Amino acid sequence: MAPKADWEKYKADPAKQEEAKINPLDDEDIQILRTYGQGPYAGRLKEVENEMKEVQKRINDKMGVKELATGLAPPNLWDLAADKQRMGEEHPLQVARCTKIIRLDENAPPPALAPGQKPNADEQDKYVINVKQIAKFVVALGDRVAPTDIEEGMRVGVDRTDYKIMIPLPPKIDASVTMMQVEEKPDVTYQDVGGCKEQIEKLREVVETPLLNVRIVPPVSFCLRVLSRRRRQILEALNLANTLQPERFVELGIDPPKGVMLYGPPGTGKTLCARAVANRTDATFIRVIGSELVQKYVGEGARMVRELFEMARSKKAAIIFFDEVDAIGGARFDDGAGGDNEVQRTMLELINQLDGFDARGNIKVLMATNRPDTLDPALLRPGRIDRRVEFGLPDAEGRAHILRIHARSMSTERNIRWDLIARLCPNATGAELRSVCTEAGMFAIRERRKVVSEKDCLAAVEKVIRSGQKFSSTGLYQQYQ
Repeated sequence: MAPKADWEKYKADPAKQEEAKINPLDDEDIQILRTYGQGPYAGRLKEVENEMKEVQKRINDKMGVKELATGLAPPNLWDLAADKQRMGEEHPLQVARCTKIIRLDENAPPPALAPGQKPNADEQDKYVINVKQIAKFVVALGDRVAPTDIEEGMRVGVDRTDYKIMIPLPPKIDASVTMMQVEEKPDVTYQDVGGCKEQIEKLREVVETPLLNVRIVPPVSFCLRVLSRRRRQILEALNLANTLQPERFVELGIDPPKGVMLYGPPGTGKTLCARAVANRTDATFIRVIGSELVQKYVGEGARMVRELFEMARSKKAAIIFFDEVDAIGGARFDDGAGGDNEVQRTMLELINQLDGFDARGNIKVLMATNRPDTLDPALLRPGRIDRRVEFGLPDAEGRAHILRIHARSMSTERNIRWDLIARLCPNATGAELRSVCTEAGMFAIRERRKVVSEKDCLAAVEKVIRSGQKFSSTGLYQQYQ
C-alpha cells in the first residue's frame, strides 16, 4: 500500500500543487558527464573508425561511386516540393508483358525530321503487349523509353488510358527463389580449407580464371597481418586488381567450362570450397538445396528452376551452387506408379537451363553430391557439367594441415605433434578431424585448464576416431577407403 504522504499528494488538485524543485548540475557532475565514453581504448577506437571511413571514401572515389548512390542524400539536397509535384504527375501504371515486337522495314529510308522533332506513331516500331485478364494490344513506346530497352518476353509498365509502354520492369521472381541469393560473403577462404589443394586449383580454373585475375600489392600483404579483419577487407578491396579477362579463352578459341561437379564422401570439404569461392569472387552467389526444389504441386519445382536462372541472368555474373543435387538429379526410371514424375520434370527443366536452346550467359554452376552413381547421365554430360572434381579422404599431410587450421583459433601448447595425431586418424574426413579438435577442447575444460595439451588430443582421437569407426564404416563409402 502506498505511503500516506504520497496518497495525499495524489488526491490533491494538480493546479494547486507546487512545482518540484529541480537541482541543477554542479561542475563536478558536468565533468563526469564529459568523461563518459572516454575510456583507455575510446581514443584508439575513434582513430580506427576515422581511418576506415577514409579508406572507404578512397574506394568510392576510385570506383566512381557518388555519395548519393550510397544511401540517403544529405539534407541540403532535399527538395520536398519537387518530389510532391513529381508524385502528383506520375500516375499508377499497369503491369503487362511484351509478347512480340513488330519491326519496321529495315530497307525503308528514315523519315526526315527537324531538329528536336520526334517520329510519328506510325513511323515507330509496334509492340504487342498482353495485359493479364483483359486483352492483347498493339501499342507504341512512351516518351521516356528507348527502343533498345524493350525485349520480347519482358515485363513492362503501361499507361492505364492509352496503354503506351512507360517503363521496363525487372523479371518477377518468387520470394522463395530470391532468398536463395547469398547477400553477405562467407568468411571462409581457401586458407581455411585443408587437404584438397589439387581440388581447389581445378575449381579455381573453372570459376575464377574466366571471371577475374587477382594480384596482391606486396606492401599491403605485409600490412594485412597486423590489421583487424574489417580494415583488412577494405584494403583488399582497394588494392586487389579484379580485372575481367575473358580474352585468355578468346585467344585460344575455346569456351570456358561452365559447370563443376563436386563429389565425394561426407565431410571432405565440398561445401566448404563452395563457400570459399563465394568469398573470393564478386559474382552473385546463389545457394540451392536439392530438397528445396522438390515441391508438392505439379510444375512448381520446374518453375523455381526457371526463375532461378532468370534471376541469375539478370546479374552481371552469377554462381549457382546446387548442394545435395542427387535429391532431384537421379536417373530417370518408370516405376509404374508415377510418384517420381514431378522430380523428373524438375530435373528436365534443370537440364534444359544448363544447356538448352537459350544461352546460359555468364553463369557458373557448381553441384555437390555424395552419390554420383545415382545421377542421370544427361545431367553429367560435357556442355552441362564440364568438369568433375573428386574430394577424397585426405592423406597424412592433408590431415595434419586440417588439424593445424582448426587449432589456429584454439589455445594450445606449442609442442603438440600434429603429424603424429594425423597418423593416428587413418581414413578420417575433415569433419572428423574438426570434431577431434573440439573434443580435445572439451577434455581441457573438464580438467579446468585453459590450454589444450597433446594428451587431450590423443584422448579425443580415441573417443572420436576409434569409437566412431563402427558407425561410419558402412558399405556405402567403402570405395573411398
